[in-house]
Order: sequence, then C-alpha cells, then structure tokens
Amino acid sequence: MNVPIKPQSQKMSFHYGDEQITFERAKRPQATDKVLIKVHPDCRVIAFAPEEADSEAVLLAVKKRGRWIYEQLRDFRKQLEFTIPRQYISGESHYYLGKQYLLKVIEAPEQAQGVKLLRGKLEVSVRTKSADKVKELLTDWYKARAKETFAKRLNAMLEQALWVEERPPLRILTMQTQWGSCSPKGRITLNPHLVKAPRECIDYVILHELCHIAEHNHSERFYRLMGQVMPNWEKTKERLDGMASVITN
Repeated sequence: MNVPIKPQSQKMSFHYGDEQITFERAKRPQATDKVLIKVHPDCRVIAFAPEEADSEAVLLAVKKRGRWIYEQLRDFRKQLEFTIPRQYISGESHYYLGKQYLLKVIEAPEQAQGVKLLRGKLEVSVRTKSADKVKELLTDWYKARAKETFAKRLNAMLEQALWVEERPPLRILTMQTQWGSCSPKGRITLNPHLVKAPRECIDYVILHELCHIAEHNHSERFYRLMGQVMPNWEKTKERLDGMASVITN
C-alpha cells in the first residue's frame, strides 16, 4: 500500500450558486457518525465520513458547509495564482527538512560543480549558469540527503514498530502521486521530495508503511496501529498534504 500525495477516493459533487464543487469522499477511521470536511491549499476538498454512511447523508452534510467551502476555495485559488514554477535562479526559496532556504547560484568555471547548505542558503556552484544544470544538481543533492535521512528515520521508527522482525529494504524513487509505498514483500519505497518536509512528516510516512507490513489494507487494525505509534498522525498528514504543491514544485 502507499501514502498518496493526492489520495484516491470516491468523487462526488454539488452546486453552490453557479459553481460546481467536486469533493472526495474518504473513510474516517474514528468511530463517529460525523462528517469531517477539509479544504486543502491545492483546492482539494475531502469529506471524511464513516464507511457505513450513505452517499445522500454525506452529500447533505457537505452541502450544509457549502458557503464555507466556497470561501476557502476562493482564498486558496488566489494564493495559487502566485505559485510560479521554479526557475532555479538566485533568490528562490527551496525547502529542506521543513525549513526554507534561499537559493544562491554561483558561476565558478574553475570549481567543482555541486550543492552546499551554507549559512542558511543553498549554494549551487556551476561552471556556466544553466537552469537545467542547477535543477539537476539540486535533484541529485536532494536524493543523496533523502537516502541518508530516510535510513536514519527508518531505524528510529523501527524501535516503535515492534511487529517488524527485520529491517525492511528501503528504496528511493521519485513518484508523481505517492509519498511512499510498501510492497507485498515488505520493501519500502519513499519519494525523495519527502526530504523537503519536516521530520515529523517523514516519520509519519515511514510509520504508515511500517503499519502496512502488519496490515496491508487500510483496515480498523491498521488505523489502531497508526494511533498507537503516532497519536497525532492526522494532523501531521494534514500538514504534509498542505505542503504538497510547494515541495513537489
């Protein structure tokens, strides 16, 4: 199973004024009859509802919050207008372990090309200034940091995952729609973009995959395990989801 960057759920929709609003229905793990509605910065609307709730009841609950949802979407759309694709030039902000760092591109024909985290800045040395080369060097740097960081955090999280008998194999792979995945044989794959997120978000994804070693499906047992090893996992997941459009850009 995997931790999606954008969760796959049942699509539903309703009209608010002249606008059709589409939302995703997802299972709410806690034993409750309430519908929890979240609007994410990337304009995804998710309604977490009990599995046994019928679609009409879920739709009615979402419609009652129609005005609030509309206003949230309006505000987030304004923010997205200012999300500019990266140009890999000096002055841009880039993330590493949840913190923002200014990018400084240095043209140095005589020096080795590479990336250094120095005095609160990401310094990239290139022989000739090229956005493609800066991007390539940064991508390699992030992958190297991801390999090192994920290995350390996996070792730390294994101390909590008492049901895991042997350290699972770890692979780093850039994925478009997943933060991580766990194969039926127990191999864990993590997205290198995840190293840009705070450490607690990295821990959440790793614990999520370790729980899948015990329970491959998103069953009640799976969520009980998640609650035991990370009681605040829902807030951490929400934080990671909110950063997705920024740290995968």
